[in-house]
Amino acid sequence: MEIEVRSQTDDEMIFVVRDAEVPFVNAIRRCAMVNVPKIAIEDVNIIRNDSAMFNEVLAHRLGLTPLVSDLDAIEGLPLPEDAEWEDFNSGILFSLHEVGPKVVYSKDLISSDSKIKPVYDTIPLVKLKEDEEIIIEASAKVGYGKEHAKWMPTTVCAYKQYPEITFNDEEEVDYDCASACPRGILKSDRRSKKIKINELEDSPLIGVENCTMCRSCVRASANGYINVGHKDNDFIFRIETDGAMPPKEVLLKACDVLGEKAEKFIKFSDEGGSK
Repeated sequence: MEIEVRSQTDDEMIFVVRDAEVPFVNAIRRCAMVNVPKIAIEDVNIIRNDSAMFNEVLAHRLGLTPLVSDLDAIEGLPLPEDAEWEDFNSGILFSLHEVGPKVVYSKDLISSDSKIKPVYDTIPLVKLKEDEEIIIEASAKVGYGKEHAKWMPTTVCAYKQYPEITFNDEEEVDYDCASACPRGILKSDRRSKKIKINELEDSPLIGVENCTMCRSCVRASANGYINVGHKDNDFIFRIETDGAMPPKEVLLKACDVLGEKAEKFIKFSDEGGSK
């Protein structure tokens, strides 16, 4: 198996996987979404809330506020499978005390750990009118996406099979199929009597990788000059996060989790299964 990274930023990673199978690539996708630990606010004590927002809605907004959850931040914190996880004080404590009139933002949350804080400062939490007061204590804990969306480290985690565009040289060149491409990756070159594949300047993908396999060009071709398919064992994978974790860390942790699951399955089989 080969992996080629096409682009990588703080919250997005695009790479090509070659010589793999669908079940394996899909297993990585699922592990990245639901088995990679992340930090989110779990327990909320609302001591005072004079705002028009219901307590339950406010607690939900706090839970969905992305918190820094890289491997350094998570290290040492109890996991859901640990006995002490249920304790309010076992997590990272946050406090919030504001008086209106003002809009309370995520930056107003005060963390007991300087490393673990909201990823973005400008997420609006609640609007307070004149003399309205809000006092909150909260505990952020490590969890998994399989339990709640707030612990899901990825906002996008998807793959597509590697596109393949072929031309039927036995037929006359059909230039109309190029203009039918909604992404503009096909270009008619009447001088050389060929249809070429363009590079998109605003895309990190290369040539045919930008094809969405919508087959608009195939439908537009009256003589079947062009055909769009895919390579069975090659994939284009995209991971995006909410900024809480770098996408590379999500991918590596997902691979570790998948490896651990495989080892457990092998051990289970070697021991003869359940008894």
